[in-house]
Amino acid sequence: MNVLLAISHHAGIRIAEVGFLLFVIAGVWTAFAWAMPERLDRPFAGRRFRMIVAGILIAVAGVLLIIAAHWGKLFG
Repeated sequence: MNVLLAISHHAGIRIAEVGFLLFVIAGVWTAFAWAMPERLDRPFAGRRFRMIVAGILIAVAGVLLIIAAHWGKLFG
């Protein structure tokens, strides 16, 4: 089987670590989004914007973990 895209095991571990770090950042970001008061005078300080950023972080983390597991030989 020809492999067009391969990542070393060490690089796969690093990519997975970055993915998990993004999950942690998204969790903290979500906690702050609900703990901080709603600010309607600034457009990028509201709860909705913070939740969108947290969702994007979770999506990017998921993609990195898929890359690490599939091409990074993480489990084998």
